[in-house]
Amino acid sequence: MQENFTVNDFGPIKNANISFGDLTILIGPQASGKSLFLELFKLVKDHDHIVSTLKKYNYILGKSPNLSLADYYFGEGLSSLIKNSTKVSANGKKMTNKLTNTMLKTNKGLQESVFFVPAQRILSIADGRPKNFMEFDLSTPYPLRFFSETLRVFMQGGLGNPDVIFPMKLRLKNSVKDSINSSIFHNGKVIMDQAGGQRKMKLSIDGMKLPFMTWSAGQKEFMPLLLAIYCLTGPTSSVVKRDDYKWVIIEEPEMGLHPKAIETVIIEVVELLQQGFKVILSTHSSIFVDFVWTLQMLGGLNDNSFKKAMCRLFNLKINARSKSIFDGLQSKSVKVYYFDTKENEGVMTKDISSLDVMDSNQVISEWGGLSSFATRASEIVSEYGQIEEG
Repeated sequence: MQENFTVNDFGPIKNANISFGDLTILIGPQASGKSLFLELFKLVKDHDHIVSTLKKYNYILGKSPNLSLADYYFGEGLSSLIKNSTKVSANGKKMTNKLTNTMLKTNKGLQESVFFVPAQRILSIADGRPKNFMEFDLSTPYPLRFFSETLRVFMQGGLGNPDVIFPMKLRLKNSVKDSINSSIFHNGKVIMDQAGGQRKMKLSIDGMKLPFMTWSAGQKEFMPLLLAIYCLTGPTSSVVKRDDYKWVIIEEPEMGLHPKAIETVIIEVVELLQQGFKVILSTHSSIFVDFVWTLQMLGGLNDNSFKKAMCRLFNLKINARSKSIFDGLQSKSVKVYYFDTKENEGVMTKDISSLDVMDSNQVISEWGGLSSFATRASEIVSEYGQIEEG
């Protein structure tokens, strides 16, 4: 069953109507409401777990005249996102009350269903270690606070407090490890080193142990994403009960990464789909949409030809192991939505899943503006090249 989520008059969002696929990609300019939409989605899906967690950390919900659940969740002062006209529904069922309700109905729904990897994930390990929930103040959105806490608990209990974080045995396929090594860590090892009484991440390379803040921007951005992938793949752990999760949200997975590294992230997204997760990405990179377009164009191939094409797309050796990465991918449904910001009207979503480059609507043909520069550059080169030749 395809799941639908509708939001009206919430923050900058005038109307958002999303029917999710197995993979759903959200695109649009900065400050167009994508993060707020995704945070709202998690609040509705995991309401009881979120309220229970806040109470666990001694937040007194509903007792302060100045703070509401929205302040504790979206960030202090953001309760104004919710208006009298705000409406939220999932599959036609009204969910607006979940934005303010601090009561727990039962103890059955306390497991999470949405694993949320926020865009600001680097803040979770800004000093080389995952921070605990209470190290953040109320200005920090709940999804980031809880993501950091999840990584902290997982590293200690799920990974067994290892000395080496990358590369690790039994974590990731060899082709993925090789790609991460060549595009991000360049034969360096991510280790946990005791410093100042705390174990912190360092990059061991060329006989040096580099503190986290000296790493490249891409290395720092990728590390919490890698830990999230560890949580969701590889050997199971009682600390992170991944069987409870139905959804995985990754905001801006491309952040700070070289295109080759982004290809590696896409392969990991494919693995998440293969494991049965429904994946939602928000992105400013055309590479993810290029991938979706390629899937659509090659979807009619027979299984063997499709897998060969995918191996070539990701520059993988064409063998049985590499082809197995793409098992079942052709059967997955994919949706792409554009968050369109209209002055004086607010944000409205548009389904651009066709990605038809011949469509008269530029939002569709230029993939929400992600391909507009390349298209314009090609046209200008063609035009001025002909002038010079003439």
